[in-house]
Amino acid sequence: MNKGLVFVVSGPSGSGKGTIVEVLKEKAPNIGVAVSATTRAPRPGEAEGVTYYYKTREEFEALLAAGEILEHTEYSGNLYGTLKSEAEKVIGEGRDLILEIEVDGGGQVKRLLGDDCVLVMLLAPDAAEQERRLRDRGTEEEETIQKRLQKARSEIAVAGDYEYLVLNETGKQEECAETLLAILKAAHNTYPRLRCITDHYFD
Repeated sequence: MNKGLVFVVSGPSGSGKGTIVEVLKEKAPNIGVAVSATTRAPRPGEAEGVTYYYKTREEFEALLAAGEILEHTEYSGNLYGTLKSEAEKVIGEGRDLILEIEVDGGGQVKRLLGDDCVLVMLLAPDAAEQERRLRDRGTEEEETIQKRLQKARSEIAVAGDYEYLVLNETGKQEECAETLLAILKAAHNTYPRLRCITDHYFD
């Protein structure tokens, strides 16, 4: 059985990546999702092992030291990361794994997995729309919003490191998810197929 691909979807806060990933999962139910670990406290409505695996900082750092974290980042004083065991479980079943992670985490995964990883960055149509989406959440203080906007500028500055940039236009979530699905299908027609052809080209 061939292993699946790791499909990384990143984007600044306000890009709507969480919503798009949910729509994509509906369109391609065989896609696997790795539940991330975090040191932040659960929010209302979140559940252990469903939204995140909630860890103390000491627990997270122990996993990191043991090489059990595939990628990680620190944001607003909290650690976030993908458990290696979660990723291996999905791709070992031959299913594609979608990772909704921060931009710096995407780079970590790409360096480790190479052509077995596809990087996609989602962007809001413009900075004004991105800020509006952040404010419409109504869950964060002004200081946190400003920190997220500052972080977004640094993430967009390295967008060229990503293989695909996709605009998530307001009200067009279905179209955006279809674009991601097309990218994933194209990756399967490129990377695994080319490896197969070149491995036996002169046999």
